[in-house]
Amino acid sequence: MQIVQIANFYGPRSGGLRTAIDELGAGYSQRGHEVALVVPGADADQQVLPSGVLRIAVPAPKLPLTGGYRAASRKAVSAITASLRPDVIEVSDRLTLRGMGSWAQRHGVRSVMISHERLDRLLEQALPDTVARSVADQANRATARDYDTVVCTTAFAREEFDRIGAANLARVPLGVDLDVFHPDRYDEALHTRLRRGNSFAMVHCGRLSMEKHVHRSIDAVSLLHDAGIGVHLMVVGDGPRRPSLERRAVGLPIEFVGFVSDRTLVASLLASADVAIAPGPHETFGLAALEALAAGTPVVVSRSSALAEIITPRCGAAASDTAASFAEAIAAVLSLPLDDRKIGARHRGEQFGWPPAVDGMLAALAV
Repeated sequence: MQIVQIANFYGPRSGGLRTAIDELGAGYSQRGHEVALVVPGADADQQVLPSGVLRIAVPAPKLPLTGGYRAASRKAVSAITASLRPDVIEVSDRLTLRGMGSWAQRHGVRSVMISHERLDRLLEQALPDTVARSVADQANRATARDYDTVVCTTAFAREEFDRIGAANLARVPLGVDLDVFHPDRYDEALHTRLRRGNSFAMVHCGRLSMEKHVHRSIDAVSLLHDAGIGVHLMVVGDGPRRPSLERRAVGLPIEFVGFVSDRTLVASLLASADVAIAPGPHETFGLAALEALAAGTPVVVSRSSALAEIITPRCGAAASDTAASFAEAIAAVLSLPLDDRKIGARHRGEQFGWPPAVDGMLAALAV
């Protein structure tokens, strides 16, 4: 079968979205399918990835205030997609490329959209809650109507589609590379560097954008510091909020290292930390948090996000969306026996390998 994956907001510094698309495409290819990936780029380009996936870049402008993300036009993407003669398309974009569902209907092509974010939660950051839900419901009805299947990775991600009574839903949890992200990546020297003379090392890994609520990690460190708990936080990632976050962190035991492209190094950083923080309240899955678990590091997450479905008391904690609640949860996790929290984290991470995710998506794709 010819599977065409389509996404905007996919670039060299993309996080969980790029990882998910690449891992799924590699899995489809390993199972004998022909796979092409259509994404935006600075220039037109084609290359065959080591996984066997043909990646096609469509020229697209940078979007302002996004930290360098690009978005190709639906017209350009649909033209490329048509030339590939797909049996099924998998779209990882519910906004800029939403018309691909109706394009697939007109061309007799099966279509699947992966919901990587909660539209109502994103809109609630700019609109009153009732207005945001109304706008999201209208858009989600169109999405459910236009695509053969809408894939949600968690019950949290599915809620807004359940609210409108969408019947064409599939739940497929994503996965994590259990070989790259492994407790064996722990490095004592790196742990010492991460602590910077303090008792505990913490990591926040992810994009520094408004919806991620990175400020909550910073404020939690401030409260822990005031309480006499010696912690040092390394913030791994970049994004439009970095300058304001750095100003907020002045005088605190916090280090910003920017985007780290080496996944092995990221895995070592996560494995060598005592706890990871994922305060984003809108996460529909949270691959960075799952990577920390696979690396044997417990995670403190937002109780408002999908990660609350994944985190158990053996592998971390879910906190209310306040700095005080996060500080309290971090302190509680750090009080657990070291071996217990590492074993509990790895055990939970092992329940989310990529092969089951690929199988679930192939079932949703009906190939």
